[in-house]
Amino acid sequence: MTQALGWAATCVFVASYFFARAASLRAVQMAGALLWIVYGFLIDSKPVIAANALVFTAAAWTAARAQRNAPIRAHSG
Repeated sequence: MTQALGWAATCVFVASYFFARAASLRAVQMAGALLWIVYGFLIDSKPVIAANALVFTAAAWTAARAQRNAPIRAHSG
């Protein structure tokens, strides 16, 4: 199970390189980081946990900043 999680995290990380839209890229980076954090806990690796907590925080912060700075669009429906 642990190995499968590590491989899934690796696949998500690699997949993030195929997203052109910044919002999608950040969402995939955050998902991958969460998988790596869980993996880090399972293998008891503080460096894996810390590195990916930083990646998750950076991706979330830049996503929030982009959301704040995005122009308000009128909804046409």
